[in-house]
Order: sequence, then structure tokens, then C-alpha cells
Amino acid sequence: MEQTIEKESVAEEKVIRVEGGKFLSFFLGKEEYAIEILKVQEIIGLMAITPVPRMPAYIKGVLNLRGKIVPVMDLRTRFGLNEIEHTEETCIIVVQENQYLMGVIVDKVSEVADIDGEQIEEVPTLGSGRQSEYLSGIGKVKESVKMIVDVEKVLFDVPDEVLENNGSAAPAGPVA
Repeated sequence: MEQTIEKESVAEEKVIRVEGGKFLSFFLGKEEYAIEILKVQEIIGLMAITPVPRMPAYIKGVLNLRGKIVPVMDLRTRFGLNEIEHTEETCIIVVQENQYLMGVIVDKVSEVADIDGEQIEEVPTLGSGRQSEYLSGIGKVKESVKMIVDVEKVLFDVPDEVLENNGSAAPAGPVA
């Protein structure tokens, strides 16, 4: 009987409820994603990224942002999408979660959208698709669907060997 209670509590922990609010939406190919605007530090154009040895393919390296070293992740690669040539619209979204900063390369930024809690649905079970584990909800805005990214899981749930190699998730302070 004790095992049943544990399983139920584990299942309850996996349910993430996303509250409504403002979200920055961006594209990877034709798909539109969104990140809570409060987690966005800034949006910058592509800059020189210094590769760091022995990192997973989705960690492109680090950049110097006004004296602060920020790790940079290619979100296409993290989601298992094909890499494409960067365009003038390709940019880096600098995201902050707790004390950590991470730059995220996206194809293009779309808009800041208000998404009410009633417009956010739970992520459907998509079988063995790994991408769904990186989403915390699906927002329905007008005629479009915005997949809400679980920032903590996508950006900062990196394998232990990555952190042991170079402390990739850089502590953040106020960025001047």
C-alpha cells in the first residue's frame, strides 16, 4: 500500500501548471515557442561565441556579454532539429533562472504575447517524443499555438558531466 501512495505523489509532482502572463514568443523553423517574459534578461544579435571543449553538441560555447561570461545553447540542436544557416533574424535570448544565465540561439523572435491561464493547456502525451518533456504547456492565442518552454528543464537540466567539465551554467548577477 505504501508503494501506491509513493507512485501517486510522484505522478502529481510531474504535473506542472503554467500560470498566465506575458511570454516572449520565438520561432524554430515554422514552430512557435514561448518563454515567460520575466525569465528573459535581454535579446541580442549573434555575437562571437567561443567554443568550449568536451561539451554536448547543443552547447555552442560561451560569449562575453559586457564582461560576464554566458554559456550559449543552440535550441534547435537541443530539441533534435536540423541545424540551419543563421540569418539576419537569428538572435540570442539571454535567459535567467534563479542565479544562472544562459544564452539561447533561436531562428527569430516573434512578439510579447499575453496568454491567460485559461488559454494554456497541458502538454499532450506524444508517445516517445522527447521534445514534449521540454514543454510546460501549450498556449492558444488567437489562431496560433505557442509551445511554452520549461526553461529550467531545457536550459539548466544539463547532465552532471557537463557541469563537472566546466561549470557551464554560469552564476548570474546583475547584467549592466
